[in-house]
Amino acid sequence: MAANASFAAALLIGLSLLFAVVAEDPYRFFEWNITYGDIYPLGVRQQGILINGQFPGPDIHSVTNDNLIINVYNSLDEPFLLSWNGIQQRRNSFVDGVYGTTCPIPPGKNYTYILQMKDQIGSFYYFPSLGFHKAAGGFGGIRILSRPRIPVPFPDPAGDTTVLIGDWYKSNHTDLRAQLDNGKKLPLPDGILINGRSSGATLNVEQGKTYRLRISNVGLQDSLNFRIQDHKMKVIEVEGTHTLQTTFSSLDVHVGQSYSVLVTADQTPRDYYVVVSSRFTSNVLTTTGILRYSNSAGGVSGPIPGGPTIQIDWSLNQARAIRTNLTASGPRPNPQGSYHYGMINTTRTIRLASSAGQVDGKQRYAVNSVSFKPADTPLKIADYFKIDGVYRSGSIQYQPTGGGIYLDTSVMQVDYRTFVEIVFENSEDIVQSWHLDGYSFWVVGMDGGQWSPDSRNEYNLRDAVARCTVQVYPSSWTAILIALDNVGMWNLRSEFWARQYLGQQLYLRVYTPSTSLRDEYPIPKNALLCGRASGRRTRPL
Repeated sequence: MAANASFAAALLIGLSLLFAVVAEDPYRFFEWNITYGDIYPLGVRQQGILINGQFPGPDIHSVTNDNLIINVYNSLDEPFLLSWNGIQQRRNSFVDGVYGTTCPIPPGKNYTYILQMKDQIGSFYYFPSLGFHKAAGGFGGIRILSRPRIPVPFPDPAGDTTVLIGDWYKSNHTDLRAQLDNGKKLPLPDGILINGRSSGATLNVEQGKTYRLRISNVGLQDSLNFRIQDHKMKVIEVEGTHTLQTTFSSLDVHVGQSYSVLVTADQTPRDYYVVVSSRFTSNVLTTTGILRYSNSAGGVSGPIPGGPTIQIDWSLNQARAIRTNLTASGPRPNPQGSYHYGMINTTRTIRLASSAGQVDGKQRYAVNSVSFKPADTPLKIADYFKIDGVYRSGSIQYQPTGGGIYLDTSVMQVDYRTFVEIVFENSEDIVQSWHLDGYSFWVVGMDGGQWSPDSRNEYNLRDAVARCTVQVYPSSWTAILIALDNVGMWNLRSEFWARQYLGQQLYLRVYTPSTSLRDEYPIPKNALLCGRASGRRTRPL
């Protein structure tokens, strides 16, 4: 098969690209074939996106600093890209897998991602970033374990399971995309899936043992609440940060977010409901799976346990209770609290206000009045080849303008090694969710009303959780702090996928004039080139 030959060549490329890897760190090799296939998650036949015939796709298991060589063969009839939600791609935004950084894989072709899990631990996921493919599947879990010599703040669990939850539509992704392309809004989702199933997903446990669940909301727009009948959950990690071990009976997981929880099988041995339901929606969607004891004496019984529905305060208080465990090691053998982010002066405050409206009679979404328009060439590649006219740095303001929505390729320039404050402002009546590629940031504050400089008085400057995806409640604000220590072009986007698709995103260009490999790797030798970069050469080995 052509893919096998491509993979063999890709391995040679991967092993030779020393700029992107550290020789003494282990390699893990993957070969993935992306195809369409029939799936029936809500009981009707749909065209799904499969990876090696699987929906959802295979888990990626790795350890801190592992090098992943992932050869992706695109057997679809349209361009395709995978992105890696929460993987920081240190000094290497070329492989981030979004259109602002990486050329799509053409139909019938392959591309080999060369990724390093550099200085990271935790629970993340991957997903397809182009063409509204996320509504068809193509996603899967990523786990990065600590190196054996680095202690973790809890005993080894008896099992470690990925739990992918998300809202779902009965319509094919091509029909949903057509609605958006025609300027319409999406209808409400039709159901909720647990690991690709609307019912019957099963978690197997043994009496008295404790299990780790890595829960990611891979859906398109709904915040979800996760709970297990008669069982408590202890949150231990959030997107790469060990947390204070707080116990909850249910957990809000907003779109794009990932959590690790410990669940102990300490109840009478039988089957129990695993419940996922939508939050902050007028029509509450609910789906169930099963937690099954190995010595189960019977099936599920009793009413399905209810959860919170529209209560904002409940969710806000839970979010504030999730904080960093300052005595735990991260990916290195030093306490996570040894970096005193609260004592660093910020160099800039960036306020980002979301908005919705119409442009030329079609639905659009914007940040600071700019609705993102994709360029004809990936922005990072245009930067590398110094191709003028692809975008304007500074095409989006650092503060809300208050003006009407307009289209542009929004790129915000920020300087390398600065420390910035970003405030997300939500004047709408929905819960929003924002993600930043390439970084983990401290969530220092969130509250209702309008943000002002006085809001800093309530910031958590000691043990705020560090993560890559954060929610913003209706008519509220959320503030984050970021140390801009990763050069590159990084996508900052709404995780509501229709909003992202229709313009609610931008790119942070973290810039330095330095050309040192200490600051940024050059373009990968095997990088695909497209748009105005077509026909150019990457670089000699």
